[in-house]
Amino acid sequence: MAVDGTLFDVPDTDKNARVFGYPGSRPGTQTAFPKVRLVLLIEAGTHLIVDALICPYRIGERVRAKKLLRSVMEGMLLMWDRGLHSYGMVRATLGQKCDYLGRVPKNAKFKVEKVLADGSYLSWITPDRKSKKKGGTKILVRVIEYTIDTDGEPEIYRLITSLTDMALFPALLLAIEYHQRWEVENTIDELKVHLNGRKTPIRSLNPREVVQEIYGWLLGHWAVRSLMYQVAERAQISPLRLSFTGTLNVVRRALPKFQRLEPEEVPFF
Repeated sequence: MAVDGTLFDVPDTDKNARVFGYPGSRPGTQTAFPKVRLVLLIEAGTHLIVDALICPYRIGERVRAKKLLRSVMEGMLLMWDRGLHSYGMVRATLGQKCDYLGRVPKNAKFKVEKVLADGSYLSWITPDRKSKKKGGTKILVRVIEYTIDTDGEPEIYRLITSLTDMALFPALLLAIEYHQRWEVENTIDELKVHLNGRKTPIRSLNPREVVQEIYGWLLGHWAVRSLMYQVAERAQISPLRLSFTGTLNVVRRALPKFQRLEPEEVPFF
């Protein structure tokens, strides 16, 4: 599982501006459109959007990402990028009995407590002031550091995880698996570019209809990806081997035929 967020431009009406708000801009200027924030919980192996929250621009991803933990459970592995790193996120994920694998920012410091044979090490993440007042205590984490080439330049990645058993979860395996998190970006692209397919994604002039419209797109994406999962399962292949745009074109061509059918001719009726 992976969590991430994206933004939608919405029509510049007084009601939309009042509810959703504008992003920051230089003094004396204003951005062209209000923006609505969408935070998603996505199954990386299927691109299925499991849960989503819509909120005004001013509410950050961290706040909403923690709300999405309502849909994770024991046996899952939740991945997030460095912008979502926090003690609260770690504690809340463990509270759901879910394991995590998250990237941490450069300014996050971890004292080496024990170096493991694969080069990773054990450390502690300590509570921030707010969490400490609520009874938060330090939590054992495993830190994995490695370097990748980005445009010819080396970049250091640091991950923390609750998977401390080196024998079952070697550092190399977790580093490879973490980069499946980028499937989130592909899912967002499917939703905003291919499924929507128009220059003005959101057309509604009122906040209530904006939310309704976005949920409509989410349901449409769920329908296409669910169909892809069923086909992949029958063919015994990974759903990621199937083309989203190809499947979408097949569905669009089939819609007129289904619209001409009588209710008793449709199997699920």
